[in-house]
Amino acid sequence: MTFKSLGLNDEIISAITEMGYEKPTPIQEQAIPYLLDHQGDLIGLASTGTGKTAAFGLPLLNQINVADKSTQGLIICPTRELCLQISRDLSDYSKNIKGLKVTAVYGGTDIVKQIREIERGVHVIVATPGRLMDLIKRKKVKLNTVKTVILDEADEMLNMGFKEDIDTILEKTPTEKSVWLFSATMPKEVARIAKNYMVDPFEITVGGKNESNKNIEHQFYVVKGREKYEGLKRILDYNPDIYGLVFCRTRRDTAAVADKLMADGYSAEPLHGDLSQAQRDRVMEKFRNKGIQILVATDVAARGIDVNDITHVIHHSLPEDVENYTHRSGRTARAGKKGISAAIITPSEGRKIKQIERIIKSSFVKKNVPKADEICEKQLFNLVDKMHDVEVNEKEIGKYMPTVMEKLGEFSKEEIIAKFVSTEFNRFLNYYSKAKDISANISDRGGKGSDRERGRKDRGERREQRPNQQRFFVNLGKKDRFNNGALLRLICDSTGISKSKIGKIDILNNFSFFEADKSETENIIKNAQGLDFDGAIMNVEVTNSAPKFSGGRRDGGKRNSSSGYGGNRRGGNKSGGNRSARRSYKRN
Repeated sequence: MTFKSLGLNDEIISAITEMGYEKPTPIQEQAIPYLLDHQGDLIGLASTGTGKTAAFGLPLLNQINVADKSTQGLIICPTRELCLQISRDLSDYSKNIKGLKVTAVYGGTDIVKQIREIERGVHVIVATPGRLMDLIKRKKVKLNTVKTVILDEADEMLNMGFKEDIDTILEKTPTEKSVWLFSATMPKEVARIAKNYMVDPFEITVGGKNESNKNIEHQFYVVKGREKYEGLKRILDYNPDIYGLVFCRTRRDTAAVADKLMADGYSAEPLHGDLSQAQRDRVMEKFRNKGIQILVATDVAARGIDVNDITHVIHHSLPEDVENYTHRSGRTARAGKKGISAAIITPSEGRKIKQIERIIKSSFVKKNVPKADEICEKQLFNLVDKMHDVEVNEKEIGKYMPTVMEKLGEFSKEEIIAKFVSTEFNRFLNYYSKAKDISANISDRGGKGSDRERGRKDRGERREQRPNQQRFFVNLGKKDRFNNGALLRLICDSTGISKSKIGKIDILNNFSFFEADKSETENIIKNAQGLDFDGAIMNVEVTNSAPKFSGGRRDGGKRNSSSGYGGNRRGGNKSGGNRSARRSYKRN
């Protein structure tokens, strides 16, 4: 099957042909014809890296009426990087459609410039929820003409606390529209979005739900905690031509690992939320152009990285939420190629590998950390191969050869080869001359009984740790349109900690409280202080006081329904009724 046979117009076909697109991927092959022929809703589930952007982007562009200057398509995605990537791809796909305009709106850059672009007229807006909400509040973007809303990476948007923003955004769009939801995984929260905002959606699943890309080989290495960095270096040294991503949980760890790698002579740079947008763009441009071999990143910063030929994804630390493993590993094995996803774990993390295996429906291969002699052999023959294949510029080097031959004339052929190889290779021999084997074993990976026993132990540990939480005061509340999702997003994004480390949240009218692990106190106070929330500056303080409630209510106001999100946002009868009635999103 070809893209032309799917029914796309000639302008799009000519553009993607110039880009080298030949045969559609499975998700494209199924989604594009359906979306071209139907006006309904669609759920597309496929692993990261299988071509979802083209699967929704090409049919969206195909249906745009260029003569109508209003905004007809809205794509919502979780991060700046993904927002930019999608808008660039759509601009490339539509370069032969005269007058079609696509713009990206995202935080961390000049909002005035984005407003000017929107006011000049755009057919498709690609946006992150936070910046889009800002533009809606300023009444600078009008969504009443939107015909198609696309939720890309829906699972990650929910993980980042964007549910309430998505509720508000969808309420601003017409009741009569198509909603296309694309995701790599299908957790309960994503299923709930589909139930609330979509009408009889057609579902396309490439592979099983939540399954990992079959072209990825999943590996894990076991080392003691203090030897994780040494394990990382050995994996890198054993793969001299690696072009990869290294994932860390926090910004602090990301910066520390990247700094160590650069100090040790590796071609590496960090990507995390403490960098300015200009710095992030510079690092990503270098990585895309292969100016660096290793990108060390946090989960949030790395979302939206759509780079071909990544050979390895290395998990210096496993993600807090095991579902995020699918998104991490999906950065490799893109466009039908093969790749490796390797986790460096401690002996106590074997259970987490089991959890991930159940989610991705694929098995890990336990690998031993490469030994010194294995690394030296691999590096030696890689160097020899490079010397063998190097092109000699006879014209330029010829004038120097008489002097070179004079200086090296006393040595035999074998001696010259040994000396040149040693010039580059001695550092590996010296470094690994006394290196020991650092591979370790996990305690017990098998047996349901042992899993249950570990589960009971973990639950007990969590119960014991609950008192080890610190309570924090925040100067923002409901009057500032502050909510649970906003708090989670601001705290987790600024500090790099997982939402699982955030405990009870109390959003009151004028201020708020939340609890988090005591170990993160310094991190939160240092990094979450002074953040901007819709023009208000957020202050965070340590407190031991509990909020005072009146009349059994936390803020004296009306209590929402048990859903915690304002009840059923969907008007009409769930099981029947016309499309308009079933597509209303009014707050209760």
